[in-house]
Amino acid sequence: MNQINDKPHPSYGPTNPAPGNQAAGQRQRYGSLIELNLEKEQAYRDLHAAVWPTIVERIKQANIENYSIYVAPIGDRKYLFSYFEYTGSNFAADMASIAEDPETKRWWRETIPCQTPLPNRKPDEWWMDLESVFHLD
Repeated sequence: MNQINDKPHPSYGPTNPAPGNQAAGQRQRYGSLIELNLEKEQAYRDLHAAVWPTIVERIKQANIENYSIYVAPIGDRKYLFSYFEYTGSNFAADMASIAEDPETKRWWRETIPCQTPLPNRKPDEWWMDLESVFHLD
């Protein structure tokens, strides 16, 4: 399988547990990817240099820890990679609480124009979720 669109089967084991096979309350890790709009890069960097305190608090209330965003230049484009750890017990409910928050909606009005979603993301994704293939504590 050397074609980018080939679909290998996921392999799970001790260093890559299957989704949903983690013990209750265990830290879950998430990575995602999106393209950075080069015309809005400085605005994006400026926003994240001083994230609004209400946004930081909302993220923490939703049981998210170790949240990081990285930028990667690849060819003539740039991509944002995000990583966070979830420590709660109801991921869907916590993500919904973020999405319903008025300050988060205001934040997204600032950040969304800085991003270009990837064409192969799932229909309900803005940032494309990445599949985990290895983890080591």
